Formats: sequence, C-alpha cells, structure tokens
Amino acid sequence: MNLPLLPTISTFFIVLSAILVAIGWNLVRRRKIEAHKKVMVAAGVAALTFFIIYMSRTIFIGNTAFGGPDELKVFYTVFLIFHITLATTGGIMGLITIYWGWKNQLAKHRKIGPFTSIVWFSTAITGVMVYLLLYVFYEGGHTTSVFKAILGG
Repeated sequence: MNLPLLPTISTFFIVLSAILVAIGWNLVRRRKIEAHKKVMVAAGVAALTFFIIYMSRTIFIGNTAFGGPDELKVFYTVFLIFHITLATTGGIMGLITIYWGWKNQLAKHRKIGPFTSIVWFSTAITGVMVYLLLYVFYEGGHTTSVFKAILGG
C-alpha cells in the first residue's frame, strides 16, 4: 500500500484533535479546568495544523478525485458533501466555543461545548472515512491543483 504523505499527515492531525477534545471533555467533567484549557488549545492547534496542510495541498497540489467504481461515485459525493458541511459547522462552532472559553463567557461555553464536541467527533470519523475511501479502499483518481484548474494546463 502506497499512502500519500500529506493526506496521511493531515488525517492524523484531525484524529489527534478529536482525541484531545475527548480528553479535554473528560478533564472538565473531573473539574480539572486548567488542564482542560491546555488540552483544548492543543486540540485547536491540531485542528488548525490539519486545516493548513489541507488547504496548502488543495491549493498547490489539488484535490484527489474518487477512484472507486463509477456506481459508488454518487454515494461518495453525497458523503463528501455531508463531511464538508460537518467540518465547516464544526470548525465554526469550535472557534466560537474556544473564544467563549477564552473570554470567560462560561455559560455560553458550557452550553455549546458538548454540541461542538459531538460535531467534531463526527467530523473526524467522516474525515477518516473520506481518507480511507480515497487512498486505502480504492486507489485515488486524478489530482488537479486550483492553479491548473483556473489557468489551464
């Protein structure tokens, strides 16, 4: 199996962020607030690292098309749209949740935090599934960078 480096690394960081969120959730339930803060910041850094790698790869190298059977492409595309929607929602909710925690708006933070965590866990799980479908279960299709798509070539 020949796994692509950047997608493998970025997937690692999204899984790491979800694991750190789970640890942070456990810490706050045990009233270890300072440890919770540190772990959740680390989760945010891991998610940001994923995003930087993902966007850099998307812009400069491109997106990889689904290389599986044609009869599964529509299902993959619907699943991918679901994942992208979850990821966008989770990212925005994550930023809001971290901001409210950072600004000590704890009533808001406590209210949204559990929902943000669930959305983030779902994002990580569906992200791993996208990775598996693109690179493990099937060989990835063609890759086109944004520059080539816009400028031709």
